[in-house]
Amino acid sequence: MSNNQIKKVDLLIAGQGAAGFSAGLYAARYQMNTVIIGEEFGGETAIGGLIENYPGNNDIDGFDLMLEFKNQVTNLEVPIIEQNLSSIEKNDKSFSCSLYDGSIIEAKTVILAIGRERRKLNLENEDEWTGKGVSYCSTCDAPLYRNKELAVVVGGGNAAVEGAILIAKYAKRVFLVYRGQKLWRPEPILLETLQKTDNVDVLLNNNVTKLLGTEFGGLEEIELENEFQKSKKFRVDGLMIEAGADPRVEIPNSLGINLDESTNEVSVDKDQKTNISGIYAAGDITNGSNLKQTITAASQGAISALSAYNYCLENK
Repeated sequence: MSNNQIKKVDLLIAGQGAAGFSAGLYAARYQMNTVIIGEEFGGETAIGGLIENYPGNNDIDGFDLMLEFKNQVTNLEVPIIEQNLSSIEKNDKSFSCSLYDGSIIEAKTVILAIGRERRKLNLENEDEWTGKGVSYCSTCDAPLYRNKELAVVVGGGNAAVEGAILIAKYAKRVFLVYRGQKLWRPEPILLETLQKTDNVDVLLNNNVTKLLGTEFGGLEEIELENEFQKSKKFRVDGLMIEAGADPRVEIPNSLGINLDESTNEVSVDKDQKTNISGIYAAGDITNGSNLKQTITAASQGAISALSAYNYCLENK
């Protein structure tokens, strides 16, 4: 679309992850005039590495699984615009959805499937040294640690444990640093694998408090909150931050969409409805499930598409 061109659709789906593609698939089968928008292909699934718990596949790379999702949607001729929403404004019977190139899409209904933003440690030099020793995606960057002496993973959940196990296949030694007294409920099978991985050391009740290095060389050392082997500082070849993610709620906040007080996630009912008529949400941005997995995101996407379809039928 060119700048300031207005396109009218029945349904706009924001997000190119499992929830967004699933919603697009079902919307196409309901013969809704639909568009999917989003810059980030595949969401968390695409960078999740090997997936062994998606029905119908004994194991499949997350990126490949999302390609299958996308191909299924594009085969049904659902257009995909490779950019994000800048804003949404509610009109009388529709929503004006603005993109960063200045174009506007008028949508009768909207499904927000924009997922979560990776959590940072908010330390000095963290942003500047991203890509220079600081990373946020174990699946993407694990091979960079081949034959390295030391890599550190921060976090205590599934992603951090998976990251430590994966990086340990490349690095000579890996530390998993977590501030809690025990890891944050990783899947038992992951915990079992971690315990069998000889070159991973788990440091509990600790945290990374400083990043040390040079302007041009990037990260060279980290400083811990508590001493390890009689020192708070030690040299590292890389720091992987797998500390979870926060729901992307800037647009929901601008629309006055209710958020869950305890999780800051978009509040939805069993039909994926928000408190704003015509706006639905699906996937990791919602409080629809405590299980943040590809299968639950895809399920919520399908449900939200049906709800959007029924809304259009009721509001012709």
